[in-house]
Amino acid sequence: MQHGKKKSNKLNMQAAHRKSVFSNLLCQLINHGRIKTTEVKAKQLVRQADKIITVAKKQTLHARRTAVSMLNNKKAVKKLFSEIAKHFESRKGGYSKVIKTTYRRGDAAPLAIVELIDFQPVAGTNKKDKDKKASKPKPKPKAK
Repeated sequence: MQHGKKKSNKLNMQAAHRKSVFSNLLCQLINHGRIKTTEVKAKQLVRQADKIITVAKKQTLHARRTAVSMLNNKKAVKKLFSEIAKHFESRKGGYSKVIKTTYRRGDAAPLAIVELIDFQPVAGTNKKDKDKKASKPKPKPKAK
């Protein structure tokens, strides 16, 4: 029987490493709105993301301190409370979703995309968009 057992996967990591990995994944999800990771991590991340967004919707000092302790990133907490919590204030739950994709080339691990619901990417935040802006064609020198 599994009375009182946690339903989380330990992912073959020690507790401190697992906490750090998910803290970083949560920060990236909050900052970018969409991230790509392994399927097992994605399923655990969705649970934590939904919990922290529910906490952020309360807009109290205790909720903010709870978020800081989970994220360890003040910029991500600020964005969580100012933008994301306000975006989801009318929604009761299910703030993020997992989209299964392909397998990783090196070790064939199943990959997935974790995305906030109603995600609208901001133009210019994509790496390809930045490369296009940075690599503008240089004017040719005038021939004399």
